[in-house]
Amino acid sequence: MASTIDSRTAADSRRPSLIRRRIEIAAGIGLFAALAIIARFVAGEGSGTDALTTSLVLGALFGFVLQRSRFCFFCAIREYIDERKADGVLGILAALAAGAAGYTIIFGSWLPDPSTGRLAPDAFIGPVSWVLAAGGLAFGAGMAISGSCVSAHLYRLGEGSPTSPFAIIGTVLGFAVGYATWNELYLVAISDAPVIWLPNHLGYAGSLALALLVLGALALVLLYRSERPASTAGGPPQPLRAIFLERWPGWIGGIAVAAIATASYLRVAPLGVTADLGGRGRQLGEYLGFVPSHLNGLDRLRGCAAIAQEALLSPNGLFVVGMIVAAFAASLVAGQFRPTWPTLSQIVRGLSGGFLLGWGAMVALGCSIGTLLSGIMAGAVSGWVFALAMFAGLFIAHRIRQALT
Repeated sequence: MASTIDSRTAADSRRPSLIRRRIEIAAGIGLFAALAIIARFVAGEGSGTDALTTSLVLGALFGFVLQRSRFCFFCAIREYIDERKADGVLGILAALAAGAAGYTIIFGSWLPDPSTGRLAPDAFIGPVSWVLAAGGLAFGAGMAISGSCVSAHLYRLGEGSPTSPFAIIGTVLGFAVGYATWNELYLVAISDAPVIWLPNHLGYAGSLALALLVLGALALVLLYRSERPASTAGGPPQPLRAIFLERWPGWIGGIAVAAIATASYLRVAPLGVTADLGGRGRQLGEYLGFVPSHLNGLDRLRGCAAIAQEALLSPNGLFVVGMIVAAFAASLVAGQFRPTWPTLSQIVRGLSGGFLLGWGAMVALGCSIGTLLSGIMAGAVSGWVFALAMFAGLFIAHRIRQALT
């Protein structure tokens, strides 16, 4: 009799949590349905809405993939530095390799002969100078201080992160200051900096082969030096649980990111998440009077900062909205929406780290998604330079932070 009472008591205690989970799942499904309805509504508005609809859909897919695979440059690199877990970094390498192949196919259709000296249409191929390296160093340090890159902060808004809102605010402020410093930096270093696109010199086959060789070598080194995950015995896979509840393997997330990046370049613009944030930063700086109305040479360069969106409704803005809402929906379904009140330390780290993220992304013309991911996929040397500088800034700031705590 006592055991029966105990089991009923235990069941009663679990009932509120079961009800909450059902509400979360229903709310998450409802948000996915709402995104589909909004996308259909935007598509029905007529001429000129195709880019908006596509951006919203791709942004939603991107947010879902990032949330389920935990695709985050800082988290992946930190896991390898501290724990020798290579899955996240291997996912990034898989994204770069698959995306480089996808971009090459598109390039071959749009610009059959790359030896003419022309650049691939609209691809993020930026000037290579010490300013690019400085931007990468600042961006990497900002990642280590705030705890994520810009794209991860955006999808973590949907998870209720206490730090991410302040990191986004800091990013907008950093962009504003970046625009304020742009004219001087452009005259000193950027105006005469070379813009190097590897297919111009190696052809498509040579550029892709070099990228795959470097990425493959990095993957082999990581696998050799990483901790092997313990094998876990289990029953047959459960598809719904694997998709919506469990963390995806890094390589699956990476290939999904590459597919979204390729589709984005084909239909709208190269993948990037900071164009709209940059536009808000520029508006803020101009309103406060410390950002000049004319920015030297910026309209002739390639990158997220160069195409900063200032309209209220823009493709990149809808991409970011879709990304946040889909990440929110995915976190609800997975039971990972856990908002908490921020501490003073989280506020300070978010604002200061976000400021470095914004300044670095502005002067480097993009972040770890636009300049690094889309740049390397496109065969731009600027993407590789930014990647090396970002890793250096991340590593140094991460070690300093560890020593201080």
